[in-house]
Amino acid sequence: MLTLKANAVVGQSGGPTAAINATLAGVIKGCLDSEKIETVYGMKNGVEGLMKEDLINLNHYFEKNPSQLDLLALTPAAALGSCRKKIKTDEEIEEIYKVLVKNNIGYFFYIGGNDSMDTIDKLSDYARRNEGTDLPDIKFIGIPKTIDNDLDITDHTPGYGSAAKFVATTMQEICRDCAVYTKKAVTIVEIMGRDAGWLTASSVLAKFLAGAGPDLVYLPEKVFDEESFIKDVNKKLQNPDKPYVVVAISEGIKFADGSYVGEKKTGSYDDPFGHTMLAGAGKVLEALVNEKIGCKCRSVELNVLQRCASHVASKCDIEESRRIGESGVKHAVKGETGKMMCFRRLKNSDVYRVEIYPEDVRNIANKVKGIPDNFLSSDSQGVNDRCIDYMLPLIKGENDVIYEDGLPVHFEF
Repeated sequence: MLTLKANAVVGQSGGPTAAINATLAGVIKGCLDSEKIETVYGMKNGVEGLMKEDLINLNHYFEKNPSQLDLLALTPAAALGSCRKKIKTDEEIEEIYKVLVKNNIGYFFYIGGNDSMDTIDKLSDYARRNEGTDLPDIKFIGIPKTIDNDLDITDHTPGYGSAAKFVATTMQEICRDCAVYTKKAVTIVEIMGRDAGWLTASSVLAKFLAGAGPDLVYLPEKVFDEESFIKDVNKKLQNPDKPYVVVAISEGIKFADGSYVGEKKTGSYDDPFGHTMLAGAGKVLEALVNEKIGCKCRSVELNVLQRCASHVASKCDIEESRRIGESGVKHAVKGETGKMMCFRRLKNSDVYRVEIYPEDVRNIANKVKGIPDNFLSSDSQGVNDRCIDYMLPLIKGENDVIYEDGLPVHFEF
């Protein structure tokens, strides 16, 4: 049985973001500040490490040096390591419980995206099904992260604002670079997003804020047609004052039959959660432009840079990520379980503000939130002013990054 004062465990799962460690810092602070939590442990490599009892005592690092949490919050990648482990059976859950009981864990925090919320859902469901037995009372809380911004119900996800800021910044720089030549050329920029185009949509901010952004935008929310794409590009190339065309595409753009454009390049293979692994849509379209138009064409895949570029992280994103981590702890010690922490944007405020609240994870796990129809433009410009207004506050602010010998300083365990 749990003592009056229980321990907590926190893990990170899925693809990292520039803000996932800020959320971790928030969880750690919340645990250290709570009278109901004695020791907070970190799972090395998520539930995969937990099942091996690969734990790290986080009190040793931060109890006497809480200022280190500030450095952790501005460190990219997942400091505890990550995994893509799918929990499939009750036997696996029972293995997890054995480790939790052995270490007197009363609070379980998992920072991640849709698949991580699936893990929280399974663990809390197991607890419900075994209510009334001698199973220990453990509170399971999911805390969101994903640059894809595709978790349902929450207004947005930690990590998205920083990735969006990087994409918009990089798109502006690419467009400036493309503008130096007079020869007709097409540059295709492939941006992450399997089934939701939120991150690709953020490239439009470069044009809105700086006047240098993509000429054409293609999102998973709309069917991709090769013939229409070539017509769009040809039309843009006819502008005598602007010989170059920059195209932003989501990695997950799909044909009318539902197949991914990128599958032409990579073939189809799945990750442990059954998601098609994608890469190569930009290369497919580069080859198409070369074949159908014949002008100079190159493709640029932003790849992992989108999720690890902490040097241009959004201050708004980092601060909110820390807040939602702390809030998750506060709700857990109040007795909440089987929940994911969410943002709700306050609509009656003159300035951008959010409140944080817990939502039943069953309403979120295994669902994908794409860009709503009323945010999409009717042409190949991607999104409209409504979507721009939604994105703008999420990229605001710059962090006080610590530099040493010209490079940012990061936290390491």
